[in-house]
Amino acid sequence: MPVKLHTKALQRIVATYRAAGQEWPASTHDIANWALRERLSEPRESDVIGVLADQLARAMREEYYTDPQGREVRAKHAAKVCKNGKQLTLWDDIRTADRAHMETAFQQRRSQIVGDCKQLKTDVTSYNQNRNPGPSIQLNLDFTRDVAEAEAAESLIQGVSPPAPSRPSSRSRTAVLTSI
Repeated sequence: MPVKLHTKALQRIVATYRAAGQEWPASTHDIANWALRERLSEPRESDVIGVLADQLARAMREEYYTDPQGREVRAKHAAKVCKNGKQLTLWDDIRTADRAHMETAFQQRRSQIVGDCKQLKTDVTSYNQNRNPGPSIQLNLDFTRDVAEAEAAESLIQGVSPPAPSRPSSRSRTAVLTSI
């Protein structure tokens, strides 16, 4: 079943769950258990493989190691590539991956963050215009201070002096932004 059709079928299960008067809000586990009991869904081998693949991806995303400078670094990185006309997500280890894989992985993660921020902005704006009876909820999408504060807090926890703030020249900043 194509992904969009499968997604629509799952959305219908959620709607049926709610229409049946089941507890709401609900966890996805509660909805899945109910759907299986009601025989609205039957796991297929591809579903089982998909669940295991998702669990493997989650496990790889959560694998970290300490680099020579003492930083906790994500070990495994995914990059979507096209191979023989098929789109695949390939995982590699940052300690052994080639530059092309890592550039692709970093750019794709950055694009995901941008997409998440764009959707969050749309959601906040819609809520403020259509449902918010009080003052508008403000959204700041500049994470520079948040990242610096998180790094400083991590340094304090580890008992290491935070690195002195350095600002790359505008030329190097531009190079970083355009190469990612």
